[in-house]
Amino acid sequence: MKKGIQLVSLVFLSLLVVMPGMAEAKDQLVFGNICFSRVDVWNSYSIKAFEYAGKKMGVKTIVLDPEGQMEKAIAAMEDLINKKVDGISVFTMTPDLDVTLAKMAKEAGIPITFENSMPGPEAEYIAVVACRYEDIGYAAGKFISETWPGSKLFYVMGQPGMNITEPYEEGLHRALEEFKTVELVGTQPTDWGAEKAMNVTQNFIQAGKEFDVIFANNEQMAQGVINALKDAGLYGKIKIVATGGGPVGLKMIESGQIDATMGAPVSLQGLITFRNLYQYLQGKTPPKFTPLPIIPVTADNVADAISWEVSDAAIEYIGGLE
Repeated sequence: MKKGIQLVSLVFLSLLVVMPGMAEAKDQLVFGNICFSRVDVWNSYSIKAFEYAGKKMGVKTIVLDPEGQMEKAIAAMEDLINKKVDGISVFTMTPDLDVTLAKMAKEAGIPITFENSMPGPEAEYIAVVACRYEDIGYAAGKFISETWPGSKLFYVMGQPGMNITEPYEEGLHRALEEFKTVELVGTQPTDWGAEKAMNVTQNFIQAGKEFDVIFANNEQMAQGVINALKDAGLYGKIKIVATGGGPVGLKMIESGQIDATMGAPVSLQGLITFRNLYQYLQGKTPPKFTPLPIIPVTADNVADAISWEVSDAAIEYIGGLE
């Protein structure tokens, strides 16, 4: 009888030792994230949101940084496959690379989602969340048309040829054509930087062109525009609209440096790409494509703006993570 009791006790003790590890392996989901680069400002906020969502939902997150290099991204995928993660989110580098990574994930039986851009057409994936740049251009054109009808607009655009600037311009033109209240008097390309934006604005002013609203393609460029307007004695007389809604941009709104920015909260992108994976693994079907919302921010609503810094307010804005 004693031997029987001792045997039962040993079995019970062994279960106590083994079961916690077994439960953890079975119950805790693990999501991989192949980012573009942690030093990229936009991507860094998306990563923080992805990790924040993991902590909220009790999911372990593994973020691997290929530093913008395709070979390292493939190696990161191999690493995550070897780790047997439950799902993988990829920040798009190129459409062709997406196809390769999606194929690797499929062969390993791991669901994959993408963020920031549409993957190549041959890629098989669960869902995508991305900013539609034409939506930002349209939002800027709509805002300017409704807020300052009768104005003359100078568009300081980003760098052509990246498949980013062109959709911005397309959306802007679509809005101006739809509302027909604003005249586009000039468009000048830049390299996305403040110095080039300052130079093209100075040149436009010196050419004697008349305008009363500037649309700068990002908030860094808006700083260059401000410097040019100050040099010409026009600062405060010309309305300035930018895009982004990042920490610097919101401060520019608060201080009155710019009049509006088309906010694209990348924190929501990180949360949504996490949610796409989580919902799929709970037996749900997330939307195949979710556009990042574009939210015009002015002095009137800047206090309530969704920040690039992830928070519970951002989770509430998207309707939760489940």
